[in-house]
Amino acid sequence: MEEKQYAGFWVRFAASFIDGIILSIVSSILGFILASIKLQTLAFILQIVISWLYYAYLESSENQATVGKGLVNIVVTDVEGNRITFAKATIRYFSKYLSAIILLIGYIMAAFTEKKQALHDLIAGTLVVKK
Repeated sequence: MEEKQYAGFWVRFAASFIDGIILSIVSSILGFILASIKLQTLAFILQIVISWLYYAYLESSENQATVGKGLVNIVVTDVEGNRITFAKATIRYFSKYLSAIILLIGYIMAAFTEKKQALHDLIAGTLVVKK
């Protein structure tokens, strides 16, 4: 059986940075359009929904990766190495808010846990591994 190679903190950071750029561009365009017609609240809500769907759909897809993860050759799996469901990807996505609000410690945990899991991975029962 092939040994899993867990994706470390910095490769995950690079993937997140790439995804952040993509989502920032989409959010900026959407925000500009909706703000010009006085719909800032709708823009905020749509940005959250778009971000959630981006991560949950792509990480639960056949590719098991967002654009950023794909570019750095990492994928999201369950603890057995299988593709995750959309529901599990949704739990993982919204758990990232908890990882962030505790001074980003939830993200930093990926540098120190045995399987390189961040808090949101532990909550959702996921791993991020090299292809």
